[in-house]
Amino acid sequence: MRIVETLLLPPMLNYLWLSLVTLAAIIGAATGRMREVTEGAFQMADTAVMKIALPLVGVMALWLGLMRLAERSGLVQQLARALRPVMRRLFPEVPVEHPAMGSMVMNMAANMLGLANAATPLGLRAMRDLETLNPHPGTATNAMCTFLAINTSSIQLLPTTAIAILAAQHSKDPTAIVGTAFLATVCSTVAGIAAVKWMQNWRSFRVGPVAADATGTSNPAAAAATTESVLPVEPSPLPAWGPAALGLLLTAFIALLVWMVLAPAGYHSATAALHSRIFPAHVPLPPWENTATQHLALRAIGTLSLLAVPFLLVFFPIYASLRGVKVYEEFVEGAKEGFQVAIRVIPFLVAILVAIGMFRGAGGIEAMKSALAPLLTPLGFPPDLLPMVLVRPLSGSATTALFAEIVQRLGPDSLTTRMAGTIFGSTETTFYVIAVYFGSIAVRRARHAVAAGLIADLVGVIASVIICQLMFG
Repeated sequence: MRIVETLLLPPMLNYLWLSLVTLAAIIGAATGRMREVTEGAFQMADTAVMKIALPLVGVMALWLGLMRLAERSGLVQQLARALRPVMRRLFPEVPVEHPAMGSMVMNMAANMLGLANAATPLGLRAMRDLETLNPHPGTATNAMCTFLAINTSSIQLLPTTAIAILAAQHSKDPTAIVGTAFLATVCSTVAGIAAVKWMQNWRSFRVGPVAADATGTSNPAAAAATTESVLPVEPSPLPAWGPAALGLLLTAFIALLVWMVLAPAGYHSATAALHSRIFPAHVPLPPWENTATQHLALRAIGTLSLLAVPFLLVFFPIYASLRGVKVYEEFVEGAKEGFQVAIRVIPFLVAILVAIGMFRGAGGIEAMKSALAPLLTPLGFPPDLLPMVLVRPLSGSATTALFAEIVQRLGPDSLTTRMAGTIFGSTETTFYVIAVYFGSIAVRRARHAVAAGLIADLVGVIASVIICQLMFG
């Protein structure tokens, strides 16, 4: 069975990794940049461990601890039931009461609000939950591929980083890309879901059925590891005064949200913190009175993003405590998993980032730009966008630097700059996401996840260019 499975499932990540490394060596030798190739490999290996994996330990511990409280209190199950119609269509292979449903919902919500520090741990937890349903350990399931496609094309409500860069360069309207990025991510999300559903039926990506064991679980080993985190018994019902206490907490949150949105800028520290996230301190705030409706909507979304994490840090423990959960003990049990997940990710991160560093150091991006520019210019695609578009699936930090360079060189309010900002906010570092998520559960055969993610990125880029031309051209 393993031999047949290997023949039917081309190891796409193997091909991509080998291609990047080989091309880096060839291009580096041809251009005399072998020193840069070597430096890129060692620099990215250090980055993978010291700047990504190890800092991830603390964040993972925090969010996995909170997820443990949400599970033990029954909150995750209730959230999954509320979104059952949508999630059942997207993930028909996942039982509606399975913990993976709640984990995926919370990850999607965090991505939409731009909460990257929360989205990654929640996504890793969702992948671990999905692995318990995997009949072929080491091979991505349809549900995993769908989840990754949605992750790499997630609808974006507030592209904060792009707005901050535009504001730092004194853009007249740095928030102009909010609407274009939202529309572009809608297009990329639809394309990603359509692509992953279409390709999962291809013969080369198909996997054979595996009979479940007596417990009804396809992967007993993974299921045993997750059984500890699944709610063992129904939690205690809320006390008589519990709903009133939760209602008071929600009312206080909504009141604070409204106050922060409507209060004049700079009048209190919370509003000042919000504005410092979106607009650097040395840049004057935009004229709110001239575009009141647009900026009010922006402030509402930004304030919600700012308050979301503190609210969850308070709400989950309080709700779990009201349901009779021992919050400290359960939080610690969940947090223990953070270190193990971060360590498991390291080899996969090193592999993909080293290949990317070598390819970039060899000048592979510049070579691709030279080859593609004559083909794309007649189609109305600005050649200045090519380096950023080519780097985007590979490296988030490099994309940020390239976007900042475009803003400085072409001006913060040019059509090409707004296209670049929209692309920046509506695409994702696909290879990094796949390496981290699949690496956390030792999936080596990604099947169609890479192709679907790249299709979503491509549609996001095309939609960004067309939408910006229609709105700003």
